[in-house]
Amino acid sequence: MKRQSGILMHISSLYGDYSIGSFGKNAMDFIDFLKDEGFSVWQVLPFTVTDEFNSPYKSVSAFGGNPYFVDLELLKEEGLISEKDLSQAKQNSPYACEFERLNKERLSLLGKAAGNFKEKDKIEKFMAEHPHIETFCRFMALREQNGRRIPQEWKTDKLTDTVTYETWRFIQYEFYTQWAKIKEYANSKGVKIIGDIPFYVSDDSCDVMECKNIFRLNEKGYPLEVAGVPPDYFAADGQLWGNPLYNWEELKKTGFRWWRDRMDHTLEMFDGVRIDHFRAVESYWAVDAKETTAKNGKWLKGPGMDFVNAIKKGHEDKLIIAEDLGDITDDVRALVDESGFPGMRILQFAFLDDGDSIHLPHNYIKNSVAYTGTHDNNTIFGYLWESGDAERKRMLEYVNFPGGDWGGASPLLIREIFKSVSNLCIIPIQDFLMYGSDTRINKPGIADGNWSYRVTKEQLLNADRQFFKDLNRIYRR
Repeated sequence: MKRQSGILMHISSLYGDYSIGSFGKNAMDFIDFLKDEGFSVWQVLPFTVTDEFNSPYKSVSAFGGNPYFVDLELLKEEGLISEKDLSQAKQNSPYACEFERLNKERLSLLGKAAGNFKEKDKIEKFMAEHPHIETFCRFMALREQNGRRIPQEWKTDKLTDTVTYETWRFIQYEFYTQWAKIKEYANSKGVKIIGDIPFYVSDDSCDVMECKNIFRLNEKGYPLEVAGVPPDYFAADGQLWGNPLYNWEELKKTGFRWWRDRMDHTLEMFDGVRIDHFRAVESYWAVDAKETTAKNGKWLKGPGMDFVNAIKKGHEDKLIIAEDLGDITDDVRALVDESGFPGMRILQFAFLDDGDSIHLPHNYIKNSVAYTGTHDNNTIFGYLWESGDAERKRMLEYVNFPGGDWGGASPLLIREIFKSVSNLCIIPIQDFLMYGSDTRINKPGIADGNWSYRVTKEQLLNADRQFFKDLNRIYRR
């Protein structure tokens, strides 16, 4: 793999006029922007439908796409909505996703577009080729007609809400059709797009309804134990995610078919993928479903290399990143090494103590992806200001900071991952802009107030673009 660099920015954070980023002209403009700056990778977060807190990491489907990413201007060009519809959908602010408004208004507008769409044969063909998405559309219609109760409490599985069903089928067709054009454009410009797979799904998901046997459920269909992680750097009580755990024995009997379908689907959409919480492949934290925190859990053995070999099959030419962060043991490190997947190195984890951490840039290896931080971290500027004195001193010494305003150390820290031996280095868009902690997209362990960050085009154009052009040139990325 040649040396490359990229930007981490979710579609939702992209600039635009309609309350959230989308799959339209602005996405293509951003690809041009990346190319001009010398970047060749765009990493995004999961494209799945979000939960009630707007998180894409606990979705009702591993396959269904977020309807808010469908570009309205493209629908207008297709004659499916009017100029008046566009005008009424204009955002109030460009700086944050307007989730409350989207939740109230967007589906009805997309429903109007669905009613005006005449080429039903295209939708039928798409659904025939993507059966998991067809199941998802049926699920969403059932969910609506059953008052949004979880599937275990539905009185019937008879589908009577055909309007919602046809709307979701249209949405998914447009979602994937629009995205395919974005990916094609990116590839034509020499830019690869890396997606993200949340390891788990929600307990009220289409996947649990469709494939109950591959999850650890009781006789009524509720989780016996749920997912999370023990107390760590991010949360003193651990993180109780609440997702149902997999029945790995049953999955292995099928050759991990559901997971293989998931990888096929994802790598049809992207040039590579990051598997979130990869350490669970070696062993995973199981918490009794009655617990209120993740403190009282236990480690259970995961599927290991049997799983790795299954999901690699047919995708040997694709980049698969193992998110190997958190409570990592020698067994997890051995599994990552044996998998051949590059692991992750996070600059913000390098200075937590005075040890010789693997996250210190001088310890990086070629087969790794170096980040200043992930979507769960502070910005590098915010991290500098909010760290303790000892931690900050270690950072400043490491980059030979000459003194003055601490913010001046941000470019020096960013430079470290560009000059490292890691084949790929990626910085969040907030670090490209050198912004502070008020622009974080997520704070783990806190449900509210996340995922809404957006960038404006003016902010991108006013950034220190030459600095990054020089980094990419100097360090051959």
